[in-house]
Amino acid sequence: MNEQQSTPDKNAVKAYLEDLQNRICIDLAAIDGAGEFIEDAWQREEGGGGRSRVMNNGAVFEKGGVNFSHVMGASMPASATAHRPELAGRRFEAMGVSLVIHPHNPYIPTSHANVRFFIAEKDGEAPIWWFGGGYDLTPYYGYEEDCIHWHNTAKQACLPFGEDVYPRYKKWCDEYFHLKHRNEARGVGGLFFDDLNQLGFDKSFAFMRSIGDSYCQAYVPIVQCRKDTSYGDREKQFQLYRRGRYVEFNLVYDRGTLFGLQTGGRTESILMSLPPLVRWEYNYVPEPGSPEAQLYEKFLPIRDWV
Repeated sequence: MNEQQSTPDKNAVKAYLEDLQNRICIDLAAIDGAGEFIEDAWQREEGGGGRSRVMNNGAVFEKGGVNFSHVMGASMPASATAHRPELAGRRFEAMGVSLVIHPHNPYIPTSHANVRFFIAEKDGEAPIWWFGGGYDLTPYYGYEEDCIHWHNTAKQACLPFGEDVYPRYKKWCDEYFHLKHRNEARGVGGLFFDDLNQLGFDKSFAFMRSIGDSYCQAYVPIVQCRKDTSYGDREKQFQLYRRGRYVEFNLVYDRGTLFGLQTGGRTESILMSLPPLVRWEYNYVPEPGSPEAQLYEKFLPIRDWV
């Protein structure tokens, strides 16, 4: 690895992430047609800040949040250094774009995406840095062609970096977005990667850009295809019930949520991923042979889509 590859350029990453947030908001607002993303810029007392952009009650999206943050601190939280003792005593910066889109229509899946960069520095020593991120799809009513399109887009984004990349990060996504207490997948997966630095900075950054740039290519055609599908109260109630799984995962397991809360992050921005309406039902079992049962039988079990 030469020096050109290994020297991280924080400013280039930040500029890309801010631009990515802009482009995603433009694309999603265009397909919604009525809603707009309202920006809420914020500062973090310990260092850094961000800009949260939230759409509420649009024509297509019931709630959408696209958040850029760049936070820094003099030391890492104990929860992070327990697993990575080499980070102790280092100042850190974490920057990323994170988004969750909750549509009105139960036939449009919820989607989540995140790309991020982390660097920990100490005078006189080489920085420790890595990229992470990915995206995943959470349908309420499954369509094979939607899942195939989603995963094929993810595969194509990974392909320039090696044929083994997509299968590896697809598997990691399946394992990560798993609700252990229910022994159930959150959705149909996608990509998840973390601690990426072994390619050198330039190529690792290029990979993160490829994933970030492909999110709208993966999601927007699905929204376009499903947004005019008619639905009734039964489908809406099932959507609200399944949204409960989303809340359970984000509050119990999600690394970004836990890191943000433990580092004194802005709670409103961290929890913007939660849906506006949700319901729980005791011991719910879908009717055999129903479209709701099909989600559990055909779509949530891990499978290869492409």
